[in-house]
Amino acid sequence: MAAQALYLKYRPQTFEDVVAQEPITHTLRNALRQNKIRHAYLFTGPRGTGKTTTARLLAKAVNCQAPEEERPCNACHICVAINEGRLLDLIEIDAASNRGIDEIRDIREKVAFRPNEGRFKVYVLDEAHMLTEPAFNALLKTLEEPPPHVIFALVTTDPHKIPATIASRCQRFDFKRLPLQAIVDHLATIAEQEGVTVEPAALELIARQGTGAMRDAISLLDQLTSYGDEITLAQVQMVLGTVASEEAGKLVACLATGDLADGLDLINRVVSDGADPRQFGREVIEYLRGLLLIREGAGVRLLNVTAEQAAEMEALAERTSVDLLLRAIRLFNAAATDLRRGLQTIPQLPLEMALVESVLGSTPHESRPASTETPVRQQEPAPVAPPKPRTEARRVAEQPAPAPAEGRPDVYGAAGEGAPAPEAQAEVPAGEEAEKPAGTGPAPIAPSTPGVLSLAGVEASWHRVLQAVRQRNPTAEGALRSGCAPVEVNGSELVVTFPYPFLRDKLGDPQRKTEIVEALNEVLGTKCRLKLVLASEYTPGPQENASLQVSAAPEADAAPLVNTSSPLDGSPAGNEEPANDSQVPGEISRWAEQHGAQAKLVD
Repeated sequence: MAAQALYLKYRPQTFEDVVAQEPITHTLRNALRQNKIRHAYLFTGPRGTGKTTTARLLAKAVNCQAPEEERPCNACHICVAINEGRLLDLIEIDAASNRGIDEIRDIREKVAFRPNEGRFKVYVLDEAHMLTEPAFNALLKTLEEPPPHVIFALVTTDPHKIPATIASRCQRFDFKRLPLQAIVDHLATIAEQEGVTVEPAALELIARQGTGAMRDAISLLDQLTSYGDEITLAQVQMVLGTVASEEAGKLVACLATGDLADGLDLINRVVSDGADPRQFGREVIEYLRGLLLIREGAGVRLLNVTAEQAAEMEALAERTSVDLLLRAIRLFNAAATDLRRGLQTIPQLPLEMALVESVLGSTPHESRPASTETPVRQQEPAPVAPPKPRTEARRVAEQPAPAPAEGRPDVYGAAGEGAPAPEAQAEVPAGEEAEKPAGTGPAPIAPSTPGVLSLAGVEASWHRVLQAVRQRNPTAEGALRSGCAPVEVNGSELVVTFPYPFLRDKLGDPQRKTEIVEALNEVLGTKCRLKLVLASEYTPGPQENASLQVSAAPEADAAPLVNTSSPLDGSPAGNEEPANDSQVPGEISRWAEQHGAQAKLVD
């Protein structure tokens, strides 16, 4: 005969045995004393918290033959029959497999019959939320006008799936997750009765693994008792596939210092040693959460760690910024979600991506590493406007300044701010144009004009775009902060480069790409399309060179590129003073080379 599982062997037999659910058990005991038993109850809460057990205790208590204060007594023949599972008046139905209208009709036909031995017939519908809509409708009539000898107990982990017409006819009791210390104490009691020695640290790890569910924790202890009569922390970690908390601390330290090489090596070493990537990800998240609590002044009182671990976490929290902790928690939490789906061919890949994105995201957008080789327009030197002959300057000065073409990318901004005024060009001689201070640049880029898509406007509003993306998908926002940048606008299409190939999987997802486009449309006020290009494969489009067109003058009266009245060697022409024009063609040549064009002097 197979041995009985520990969670069945130590199932509570009285209301006092139910752990950490005192508000519910106290209410039910008072109802028994006052004879205020109702016809329908709804027990909700997470798995393993005592819902079905309490329903069975209620069935025993209402049928127990002992005095009211002693119910259930576990001594009368009714209690003994329920404990042995042979009382006909207790009907337990798995609603997950008996969810149709035919099963509920069968119940409706049998509820009219009186109990066989006890005073009440008790129907326990486990996983009641799995019933179909016709089944709920068939059950509703019975709950509206129940026979006086019938009690229904609906047990569910998803109360929101119970129709309001059903829930409103039941007394609802919400079971909570059990506290960690309550689980540890109960596990210690079971281990003592089983004659097993368990280290306190091992008991705590088992209780944490139960995540507030007593049944899960007891089942894990039952598994470990087969390992031997003495259970250590190392054994529990080996069975669970976990690693010591020191490994999570080492990874967070690599994250704080930006040491990607050691961090990636640590992740691969831990997974290669047999650790579960999901469990390791949870431990990293828990460690990051602890640092965040310490960093924000909560201290270590909310953490269950030793004095040595607390000192290490406090020292690490002092040199880690809150922004980095928040970003890392968000990214590793997303990685843990990806790991739960189990769709990765490389188990540790989500953890590696989370580490890289967390570190790269700490670099300001303006100071990304040079290795990314991402072309950024705002870092390029501003072009110097070629001087005009005096006769042409006078003619231009008498005409109004032309408005920039709508929708055309403009190096001086979306609205043309910072462009040299024609009047200023008319007053400055050609030779004096080169004497402007070298640090004088264009005016600050204006924000994006609603309805007009321009690269300058996108760059000026890029931080707002990232905030809008974060509201929709924090993972996509973290990927965009990993060295991605807008580099080109072609009509309604925005080209964004990304530095690393592994970001292609993140940004190329159709759902995330749609969210990024929605954020762009919201911030920029115009409809646009998004094109993602690897930085090493990006080549500027034709529009990148459209702002500089250098060629020979087709007509004699066209304005030359450089005023030839002042020779480049600095020698005077006629009675005019020599003009230092060497700076002008040099800057134009460099600017043209950076944009794929070629500057040519015209005589």
